[in-house]
Amino acid sequence: MSETASESDWSDPLDRTRFPVDEWALVEITPSSDDMGNTETLFAVGNGYVGMRGNMDEGRAGHVHGTFINGLHETWPIRHAEEAFGFARVGQTIVNVPDAKIIRLYVDDEPFILPEADLLDFRRRLDFEEGALTRSLLWRTASGKQVQVDSRRMVSFVDRHLGVIVYDVTVLDADASVAISSQLFNRQDGIDEFDQPPAEFEKGRATKADFDPRKAEALTERVLRPRLKRVIGARYTLGFRCTNSGMTVVAGIDHTIDTENEWEESTSLSDDLAKHVYRVKAKAGQRIRIVKNISYHSSRGVPTRELADRSDRTLDRAAAEGHEFAAQQQREWLADFWDRTDVEIHGQPVVQQAVRWNLFQLAQASARADGQGVAAKGVSGTGYGGHYFWDTEIYVLPVLTYTSPIAARNALRFRYSILEDARMRAGELNQHGALFPWRTISGEESSAYYAAGTAQYHIDADIAFALTQYVAATGDTDFLVRGAIDILVETARMWADLGFWRSNGTPKFHIHGVTGPDEYTTVVNDNLYTNVMAGANLRCAALAVQSLRELDPASYAHMVARLSLGEAEVEEWTAAAAAMFIPFDPVLGIHPQDAQFLEKEMWDLSKTGADQRPLLLHYHPLVIYRFQVIKQADVVLALFLQGDKFSAEEKKSDFDYYDPITTGDSTLSAVVQSIIAAEVGYSELALKYFMDGLFVDLADLHKNSADGVHIASTGGMWSALVFGFGGLRDHEGRFTIDPRLPEGWDRLSYRIMINGTRVRVDVTEHDVTFTSEVVTTAAGAIVSFTVRGLEVVVTGAAPVTVSLDHHGPRTPGAPKTITVGDARRADGSLITASVPISWAPEFETAELND
Repeated sequence: MSETASESDWSDPLDRTRFPVDEWALVEITPSSDDMGNTETLFAVGNGYVGMRGNMDEGRAGHVHGTFINGLHETWPIRHAEEAFGFARVGQTIVNVPDAKIIRLYVDDEPFILPEADLLDFRRRLDFEEGALTRSLLWRTASGKQVQVDSRRMVSFVDRHLGVIVYDVTVLDADASVAISSQLFNRQDGIDEFDQPPAEFEKGRATKADFDPRKAEALTERVLRPRLKRVIGARYTLGFRCTNSGMTVVAGIDHTIDTENEWEESTSLSDDLAKHVYRVKAKAGQRIRIVKNISYHSSRGVPTRELADRSDRTLDRAAAEGHEFAAQQQREWLADFWDRTDVEIHGQPVVQQAVRWNLFQLAQASARADGQGVAAKGVSGTGYGGHYFWDTEIYVLPVLTYTSPIAARNALRFRYSILEDARMRAGELNQHGALFPWRTISGEESSAYYAAGTAQYHIDADIAFALTQYVAATGDTDFLVRGAIDILVETARMWADLGFWRSNGTPKFHIHGVTGPDEYTTVVNDNLYTNVMAGANLRCAALAVQSLRELDPASYAHMVARLSLGEAEVEEWTAAAAAMFIPFDPVLGIHPQDAQFLEKEMWDLSKTGADQRPLLLHYHPLVIYRFQVIKQADVVLALFLQGDKFSAEEKKSDFDYYDPITTGDSTLSAVVQSIIAAEVGYSELALKYFMDGLFVDLADLHKNSADGVHIASTGGMWSALVFGFGGLRDHEGRFTIDPRLPEGWDRLSYRIMINGTRVRVDVTEHDVTFTSEVVTTAAGAIVSFTVRGLEVVVTGAAPVTVSLDHHGPRTPGAPKTITVGDARRADGSLITASVPISWAPEFETAELND
């Protein structure tokens, strides 16, 4: 980050001659092979259950030909170089399921291969209102014939198991022999007639250049074991069982052809490949339309023959209703989604397009997860192995809670479903209660590096925070009563057991040996974020138990018996929360990130080149751990999530100290830095961080978008707009608004659902207006906000407008590192900054030559 940042510094990072601005679509008009991995991610389609990467229909050239099912994974033993008790034992990696996207085209036996084709016209479009990827091109064959090819690919938000491809071919100016080969291929294990094994599954020694812990683990043995294959007419079904995890999956495809031309068909079926070929005597100008319905079903162990029956029912229904009906359902679903979720930035078309792409990706990752988690990459790629992290609760669930509460409830149901695994994990670490896994698919801990994995105990507090926020915003106390309160109880138990009391005058509650969100600082004592969030967890758990006792004594009695909960436990939670140690340095006037953080010297990021970022790919962890340098917002995240626990002056001081030493090596960081920068007055910097997050995938700013969409970042963009510029805060059900609209923005409009009422909030330079749009319950007809101390009651009667005389302080530029001055620790020692020597290939070469 430079010392200064302004709106004028920002320039559109996309090539608009290739990707023109369209507020409701991502459009490409010039294909390129140079960034194929990235565009496969950008043009992916999915629904939260199944996702298809944006590979070209013909299935030849590609970076990763991926189709993924949420939660479908293979397991493998984690082999630690040095073992220790309690280490994670079982790795989990998402499986690339059989690819149904493939439709290959031949005209007069000349194959259509897009990178080699003579294209007269090309356009593909990911439409945010249609929920489909369309492609239109005009191909001139080697013999000079012009062939129009149009396709439409969709994964249904309504029927989570259904995908539909419509593939149209028209030879415009001559008769021709046309062959269309529709295929279903097991890419996870197979090698087709054109491709080598996918790069991420190749064996070989990792080098420093290709090392990247953000990528999925390689699976070098066969994963999908054939269990079923059949063809009936133009319908094919392949069934598999994962070798180690035992999970099962069935993929089915069904075809219809619509043309006035003469045609014939043939079938081919093997364990890993199903192929249906249409041979057509095409007349000039006569369209050939192939409709390919696709079905995926998976399970933890249901036999493939049962899944095949389910697949047949999906395909039967799709055939009876027709592809146009599925397309209409998709449009209606998305119309409702945008009514709830759209954030409008009036007069900013470039920003508007990018915002809607991000929100659309969030829908594609979460809409039909239906009780599974939301993976870090959704169902768009293999990054992070398809695992679920705290990303879901802190970055995804807020937008779902306020716009799509059913999806939020389903995501929380997943955490409830693995509560017993969390109890067992706590036991392995000699703790009471429950400790949720840092990264997982099945519920077991799958993080092999405990220092930046299991030690992040804060995930318990993150889950409790999301649950508490959901209940406060929706009023869904039934979810708590029906079992989710167990999450609050068991996580509170873990904190009460993990922490300890120490008295030096006033007794304080401490938590030692944990890692906060900043993974460049590990296994520390009294991490501020962890302590603040644990205190909230303890307090909210106690309040939830007390509320249940007062409002529903029968359910309270059942919960007490189920969990063997005593009143003394709840009293201890309240006491620990009230006495939680919050570190503060009176000399620097800031909250130390942890008890030892200020004892370290600073890493001078101003002298660290871009070729050495991210640090984790260029420096050993021990090197990084010795410095004050931050991977992602830690203290600053606490300032946002628990902002009512800090004064305005404390927030400004903390941000000034930590922002210059935050690398932003994590895509989770920009959104939080934007929110707090806006709040404390760095308006230009807030917009800069917002833009960085907004285009992290669209412009491949972290050089790993090929591995899938950064779903936490997409959710975070909603938070940056609503909580940052829109000024919304929700502190345990108390809703306040204090907007921070960027200069040059005419109007920001967003919607939030609170207790059954959807409220539209319009922010301008001079006022904020609340409009009640939808009321779904009688109890939710009235919503109250506090706008800079003024109580505002919103009803369905009429909009309410509150005048604004400012949008907060506006400080130009960005905070400067404190070492520019003469910053000293409490003991009087000077804080200095430096950069460790960087490893270079020639060093290793010289040593070998010696």
